[in-house]
Amino acid sequence: MSRLVLHAAVFGSLGAALFLLAFAWRAQVAFTEPGPLAAAGTVVIEKGAGIQRIAATLHAGGIVGDRFLFVAGARLTGRGRAMRAGEYRFPAGISMDRAIALLASGETVKRRLTVAEGLTVSQALALVAADGGLAGDLPADVPEGSLLPETYFFSLGDSRAALVRRMRDSMREALRSLWQKRAPGLALESPEQALALASIVERETARPEERARVSAVFHNRLRRGMRLQSDPTVAYALTLGRVPLGRPLGRADLRVDSPYNTYRVNGLPPGPIANPGRASIEAALHPAETDELYFVADGSGGHVFARTLSEHRRNVARWRRIERERREKPPPAPGAITPPPG
Repeated sequence: MSRLVLHAAVFGSLGAALFLLAFAWRAQVAFTEPGPLAAAGTVVIEKGAGIQRIAATLHAGGIVGDRFLFVAGARLTGRGRAMRAGEYRFPAGISMDRAIALLASGETVKRRLTVAEGLTVSQALALVAADGGLAGDLPADVPEGSLLPETYFFSLGDSRAALVRRMRDSMREALRSLWQKRAPGLALESPEQALALASIVERETARPEERARVSAVFHNRLRRGMRLQSDPTVAYALTLGRVPLGRPLGRADLRVDSPYNTYRVNGLPPGPIANPGRASIEAALHPAETDELYFVADGSGGHVFARTLSEHRRNVARWRRIERERREKPPPAPGAITPPPG
């Protein structure tokens, strides 16, 4: 009888061991096999969330099928405390093991904010304020022209103040580097003047091939003691960059009393009128070699340049004729098909 009991105990223990081994094997398979997520998705793990809460969040998002196994796996692999808060993008079919590894890596979703060339500080800060992925208030007293236009990447919850600080640091570094490589004999005395001129170049032309030529016109005028007579500086004098002017300039606008009105004051304005991009800063520091002193719109989005006032007046008359013809040309009838030019 004692042998039968002994044999039963042995077989019972062996059976239990086999059962536990099979259970552990199945749990390991379930932990590493593809999960239920059908398509890639993004989930936010909030700050302060523990393992249980993370498991519940992933279960609710369809990423984890068995949250209890997820918790056990995280603890047994020693990564339970390594998982970090943030916004994560999970690929379709990700396993629990890989999901834990992703959360422990801290590789959160990188959001982006693009600041276009030529925006004023007010316009750029409005973009930062409107982005719901950022947190906190905007910094105060951000100088005009101090934000480098480019695409900035950030994570959900990053502070607005920190992003603006990065923009300012990028502009300082770009200006420092480009100033060191400037062409000799410029009509500029400091990086600050270069930034002011670059902002005017940025606002005067949208065509990359014209920047250095526009810059040359202003350099030539500065050397001769001529006023810059730049329309964008007058628009800035009227609005201080807070809002777009929203209308063409009139003759009365050219008489506005402002240090930014380069029709009334000599030399450069006291500071930038917008945030210039790298290309416009380079153009300000590397003007084309030309003796041109004037330019005016050509009617096709570009400009026509002149060396003499008489030549410039002819170009202006041509531009005014184009403007008049455009105003007088009747709009196409509703539903009419307008033939292509030429």
